[in-house]
Amino acid sequence: MAKITKEEALRYHAEGKPGKIEVIPTKPYSTQTDLSLAYSPGVAEPCLEIKEKPLDAYEYTAKGNLVAVISNGTAVLGLGDIGPLAGKPVMEGKGLLFKIFAGIDVFDIEVDEKDPEKFIQTVKAIAPTFGGINLEDIKAPECFEIETRLKDELDIPVMHDDQHGTAIISGAGLINALEIAGKNIGEVKIVVNGAGAASISCTKLYMALGAKKENILMCDSKGVISTRRTDLNAAKREFAVDTDARTLQEAIAGADVFLGLSVANVLTQDMVRSMNPNPIVFALANPNPEISYADAMASRPDIIFATGRSDYPNQINNVLGFPYIFRGALDTRAKAINEEMKRAAVYAIAQLAKEPVPDVVNAAYQLKRTTFGRDYILPKALDPRLLTRVSTAVAKAAIESGVSRKTITDWDGYRNHLREMMGYDNKLLRSFTDMAKANPKRVVFAEANHINMLKAAVEAKNLGICVPILLGNEERLAKIAAEENISLEGIEIVNLRHDRETERRHRYARLLAEKRARDGVTYSEACEKMVERNAFGMMMVETGDADAFVTGVYSRYSEVNKLAEQIIGIRPSYKHFGAMHIVTSKKGTFFMADTLINRHPSTEVLIDIARLTYDAVKFFAHEPVMAMLSYSNFGSDKQGSPLKVHEAIDYLHKTYPEMLIDGEMQVNFALDRKLRDEMYPFNKLNGRDVNTLVFPNLSSANSAYKLLLEMGVGEIIGPIQMGLNKPIHFTDVESSTRDILNLTTVAVVDAIVQEQIEKARK
Repeated sequence: MAKITKEEALRYHAEGKPGKIEVIPTKPYSTQTDLSLAYSPGVAEPCLEIKEKPLDAYEYTAKGNLVAVISNGTAVLGLGDIGPLAGKPVMEGKGLLFKIFAGIDVFDIEVDEKDPEKFIQTVKAIAPTFGGINLEDIKAPECFEIETRLKDELDIPVMHDDQHGTAIISGAGLINALEIAGKNIGEVKIVVNGAGAASISCTKLYMALGAKKENILMCDSKGVISTRRTDLNAAKREFAVDTDARTLQEAIAGADVFLGLSVANVLTQDMVRSMNPNPIVFALANPNPEISYADAMASRPDIIFATGRSDYPNQINNVLGFPYIFRGALDTRAKAINEEMKRAAVYAIAQLAKEPVPDVVNAAYQLKRTTFGRDYILPKALDPRLLTRVSTAVAKAAIESGVSRKTITDWDGYRNHLREMMGYDNKLLRSFTDMAKANPKRVVFAEANHINMLKAAVEAKNLGICVPILLGNEERLAKIAAEENISLEGIEIVNLRHDRETERRHRYARLLAEKRARDGVTYSEACEKMVERNAFGMMMVETGDADAFVTGVYSRYSEVNKLAEQIIGIRPSYKHFGAMHIVTSKKGTFFMADTLINRHPSTEVLIDIARLTYDAVKFFAHEPVMAMLSYSNFGSDKQGSPLKVHEAIDYLHKTYPEMLIDGEMQVNFALDRKLRDEMYPFNKLNGRDVNTLVFPNLSSANSAYKLLLEMGVGEIIGPIQMGLNKPIHFTDVESSTRDILNLTTVAVVDAIVQEQIEKARK
């Protein structure tokens, strides 16, 4: 886990607009008519409708997508009772997580009240504002009464995440761990260390999943909670059992499962060794677990171990649950989050861990191809499938258990809605960034004397995305850096003109001449090329002196493309390569190709572009639904580019029947599923929304993505090179620092994946 300094944390919260969340308008407001509709007199109409039909508040206000994160600050993280105002950064942080993972808006409410009755009345008084209430960081035992009363007395979902979030995620982990261990939940002996809100909620959920009360021993700071003790409150008495065990050491002997929600270092290696074969140990104390990862793994080889930390396998992380649980509850206008909905979340999370993991998730956590097993019992927090899987399961459970006020019947449509709703967010780019930070690579910046590229290289270094290597003149780069007040300290600069690079230039020339000898490239010609930055930089990647390469702000595409093909080469089984842009918008994430390389592609080239794009989209954790575009539909024009597309589709349907692709079609038919299916019911994409567009030529593809860029429809990432043997990426002359930074991030991701492929081959 990266060390976060006090200064970094304070700067993060203070820079720009203080805090982490804001409120923004969702309706037009630029004209007098807009303002009259937003407020007086137009606002009276929805008010009157809601007065007559209160549930219409979900139709005319933000209530249906608004959650209150409410706390009195009595049990904030590991900080204890620090008060409501001091706890506000945590509540804002919770709001941020709701928004970025599930698109839910949040008001954080800090209530200066410790008396449970007064706190309950305060929450009840403001509840009409919200579609759901997330109670947060309220100490036990008061939290039990507060949640129970609010659930009974309000008609919207209420959940204390400190209790139920940990229970749901650890419950999913337990189900999978028991399967791996070959044990039955109804037969295992469970020891719970800690008797606070989370421990009690976990224990109750485990029992709901099948654990037997008589097989559970709970411990607090004074030892085992047994019937002989007279110092127990009502919450603890519920779990008192008749046992001779008095200490944790005595309780854990012969146990199958240990759940720790207590303090660091209370579990010893000898205690773990005293457990039954294939022990399951969930040490969830934060920031340091009840036993360290190193000690736990050294104690015995058959252990299945989980913590609350992100730097070890099997993180029990509440963010796997609460955003998606509330999403499903809000979308069905549920009156509560009941036990059926919680169990549905448990099983959905558990099942997802058994499915193949998208490459982008593997790479984000520096993992080889991850499979269900002792080191992978839960999905990763950045798995994009959580939104649709968990939210859908919870929504179904709400409907089936009778607490919903809105019924969903088109579940495919609902899942598509969830994806589209989150399309405006740059979650995909954030996952790339996290991936790159976890395993930064050496990236060559060929045109570092361009200010935008220089700034991007420096920012990438400062963010930990890559180790930049700048090609250029040291004095000129230093001058630019001084003018822009940026530091080049610690960044490698390679000046091709220096004598010290003579040996490397000649070495690269010899290698290139040998590689391209039968294409007429002589040693002398190769030597001449090695004074060009693009050729030299690509040879750095080809020889392993660097991992990835970025160029394009000065260079012509056609020249760079040809050079890349000569030096790096095209992947086996392809004759061509291409480029793709990713557009994230409010309507979803779309993949567009070929936006850079092939000017007037033949049928053969279009086939390669489609195949490359199909593989690229799957890498980014999306199921490709592809349309090959034209100005005509399905054979209505039998010449020119429509004919090429028609022939390409015919070949792909016959040769790659598993590929969901069709065309040729106009873009409006591609993006309007209803229109397409009504007019052309025979199309292979019937019933599905297209997320991938393959254009008939470079002019149309390039114009389309740049039009979207200028219109500001969302974040655009790219161009992403597809088909070269190594990570060589091209930007263009109008690219901003942010564009180049995004492309650098993609280049590092590409390098990480290439590295994994090479390791797999060996």
